[in-house]
Amino acid sequence: MNRIDVLFNRLRSEGRRALMPFITAGDPDLPTTAALITELVARGAHMVEVGIPYSDPIADGPVIAESYHRALTKGIKLSHIFQTIRTLRAETATGTLTVAPLVTMVSYSIIHKQGVDRYLRDAVTAGIDGLIVPDLPVEESESLCRKATAFDLRLIQLITPTTPRTRAVQIARSTTGFVYYVSVAGITGERKSIPPELAENVAWLRTQTDLPICIGFGISSADHVKELAPVADGLIVGSAIVRRLADAENRHRTEIVKEIGDFVAELTNGLKT
Repeated sequence: MNRIDVLFNRLRSEGRRALMPFITAGDPDLPTTAALITELVARGAHMVEVGIPYSDPIADGPVIAESYHRALTKGIKLSHIFQTIRTLRAETATGTLTVAPLVTMVSYSIIHKQGVDRYLRDAVTAGIDGLIVPDLPVEESESLCRKATAFDLRLIQLITPTTPRTRAVQIARSTTGFVYYVSVAGITGERKSIPPELAENVAWLRTQTDLPICIGFGISSADHVKELAPVADGLIVGSAIVRRLADAENRHRTEIVKEIGDFVAELTNGLKT
């Protein structure tokens, strides 16, 4: 059974929520990426979203876009990323990382260039559990969803506050794993407050799907996590983590990993209060 499904089945039975940090693969380097994945799960993250660097990111703000640029200028390639994750899964054959899902945020251009079947096969053999493809319209997602399911991968799709409700229902019905609900219209980035209509929008979406609903974009503090925990099945934190990585790029890996781990531990505490 797919690790994403197992995770949310367990958390729902326990009345708990998931924390899903985002990191860019290869920023500042792949050994740090591997160390971070291990540390984040050890510090309470339930799932990790790994951004596949792309030269023309679709929905990402400047913090994540710049992290993609840093990784690409160092020559990071998809095969390197999958090998890093494959090695990490093999080296952690026991413990919490074994059961923690890993999800890639990836442009469809990369999947198409690699070849859909090859991408999915390489992803699943590396130990990936799902993919988020922000530039793939729902009208064109049926084939990818069907093939991903055949590989026991989940295709997670995004719904935004400006998505018409009829289209939101269509997206939810063509999604597997969980629904990624974008908290605000626009690009990724840290924000000071959460839109007041968010809870109402998510409550409506729950009447349309039985899938878990995870909220992302703009969540950047333990207070945000605490505020949204009653609303969501999972919370995704990206730019706040990637910014800390950028600020610490000239420091020793051990120090960087601990600092990010401390921040994620702080976020997970927001789930408990």
